[in-house]
Amino acid sequence: MKRLLSILFTINFSLLAFLYSLSTIDCSAQNHSQAIIDSLLGELPSQTEDTNKVRLLNELSRICIKINAEDGIKYGMAQLDLATKLGWEKGMALACNNLGNNYESKSDYPGALQYFSKALKLHKAIKYKKGMAAVTCNIGLVYVNLGDYPKALEYFFRALKIAEEGGYKSYAANITGNIGNIYETLGNYSKAQEYNIKALDLFKDLDFKMGIAGVTGNIGNIYLSQSDYSSALEYYFDALKLDEEGGFKQFSADVCNGIGLTYKRQKNYTMAIDYFQRSLNASEDVGNRASAALALFSIGDVLNEIVKSDKVGASSIGRQSEVGTGAYKPDGTSSMSKSELLKSASAYLLRALEMSKAVNAQSVIIQCYSALAETYKLKGDYKKALEASDYYHAMEDSVFSQENKEEILKMGMKNDYDRQRLTDSLKVAEKQKIATINLRKQKNYTYMGVAGIMLLAGFSFFIVKERGKSETARKQSDGLLLNILPDEVASELKATGTTTAKHYDDVTVLFTDFVNFTQASESMGAQNLIDELHACFKKFDEISEQYNIEKIKTIGDAYLAVAGLPTADPKHAENIVQAAKEITAFMEDRLGKMGAERTFQVRVGVHSGSVVAGIVGVKKFAYDIWGDTVNTAARMEQNSEAGKINISQTTYELVKDKFTCEYRGEFEAKGKGVMKMYYVSTETRA
Repeated sequence: MKRLLSILFTINFSLLAFLYSLSTIDCSAQNHSQAIIDSLLGELPSQTEDTNKVRLLNELSRICIKINAEDGIKYGMAQLDLATKLGWEKGMALACNNLGNNYESKSDYPGALQYFSKALKLHKAIKYKKGMAAVTCNIGLVYVNLGDYPKALEYFFRALKIAEEGGYKSYAANITGNIGNIYETLGNYSKAQEYNIKALDLFKDLDFKMGIAGVTGNIGNIYLSQSDYSSALEYYFDALKLDEEGGFKQFSADVCNGIGLTYKRQKNYTMAIDYFQRSLNASEDVGNRASAALALFSIGDVLNEIVKSDKVGASSIGRQSEVGTGAYKPDGTSSMSKSELLKSASAYLLRALEMSKAVNAQSVIIQCYSALAETYKLKGDYKKALEASDYYHAMEDSVFSQENKEEILKMGMKNDYDRQRLTDSLKVAEKQKIATINLRKQKNYTYMGVAGIMLLAGFSFFIVKERGKSETARKQSDGLLLNILPDEVASELKATGTTTAKHYDDVTVLFTDFVNFTQASESMGAQNLIDELHACFKKFDEISEQYNIEKIKTIGDAYLAVAGLPTADPKHAENIVQAAKEITAFMEDRLGKMGAERTFQVRVGVHSGSVVAGIVGVKKFAYDIWGDTVNTAARMEQNSEAGKINISQTTYELVKDKFTCEYRGEFEAKGKGVMKMYYVSTETRA
């Protein structure tokens, strides 16, 4: 397991596991950090609104990165607001970096990139090169988590140049090790070795034990990748000794995983399982579920290997105790049958899959599906094998489908030598990708189980290739279509090339509008305004989906949705009103947290009746609804108030037994005359 060295420039170093961030820390360290947080929170009320309070909030946000990212974001936002108010650009940059790290900790990579980019811009403005180097490296680490290695290399090389120019030796060591690990991933082992050796020398000069241990383990990984098992074990055991001496438990878990992999490659399955179990124990000791999931996967994968190796029944592999609990206990007293091994393998892999999904460790999820496909195939359950294989390929394509060559064109490297180094690495990566595709096709033949398929081998490459392209394109177009059309309408459009407008008798229409939108937009700024609209409408979409409501469109700051179409729903009115209550509650809570200058107040109008629905236009077509019901719902919204849900008499008759409503009286509605209106209260009837 490779360790990337992540710079959080408000502290010293934090070592991360490769391909996913370590989102948890040692329990004792967590308790210590919580004590510091409690102490800082005790000081917070007495602080005046100055730079000292910004620094205090900075510490709170920073410490929360590995404990509670949501709190870290809250303190980071408070830090950013105060620093902005004071006009202190460095404080603003520190806040943005903290926010980026907290968002990355919760796997919100777009959010992380947004704030890291803001931090970088601020550091450039004040010409603080140390901050520029750190944040540039952090951006690179986000791209590593996204599997975008060319982009990660781009930012690492930028960060290294800044660090070397500024004489920041510790930063340069960190970044150099990161570059070496990316090269290893791309298959350029000579470059990987070169950069890791450089990083090791730098860490030795600094006498930084954690860095020495981390890079030593990474050099072991490079030898393992080249099948030089004796050299790999030599470096791994050196790294393990350093980790144990330094108390670096998470590093111990990573190195034990590497040792387990080496023994697995050597087909020494008993030793492999022993070290994977040690990796699991160390991961559980520090509460790192992502690393624990990897260890569980590794044990399950080894059990598959044992079955395939025809060593079933060997006395060196003991009977599984407590299947599925993560405790493999070879006792040497009795052997396991093939069915027992496969049962145990699937238990480990399913547990690994569940755990990796919980922490969004995508690389482990992908490996779990691949191994499960193998387990089910060995069991003879080809249906489940194919399902697992489909999940594996779908996830693999979603994570690794970007064309690396295109990334070179986007790079901002001025150094031709650096660009050529990356080009060479990508050529190796492309060869590996072709080999993987060929292997995938070969496995598919096995799943089909049809002997006659071999007759097609001469031209199946071209069929599979073109079919794969069209299938991917079809899925992409289907996904886009379902984003703008209901499923039923999309199916009709694909089948016939056209759609027919339809009349729906029993639907309920919801209109929302932001009351203070104009005033807020004047004070928020263009980008902040768009960001806030996006955040609010995204939540509205989630609520609508939960209650089987079809979103129609947004019109500026207005939101239009309808329940009861294209599939009839007897609870259309009830679902709309319940969704409206959740929307108003969400906006009220957001207003309380963010203030009127950073978000909006919402008013809602609802009416039930009939509508006509269909597609409008040919280019940039849209699904829309028309009719008096839509106009009346708009009038209900216009006659509502901030934080209120105003419904018509028609809707009231449909929901009065479910919700408590307050009769408002008769009001003049533009173009509709006098209408009875009701406010929905927060109380829900049984």
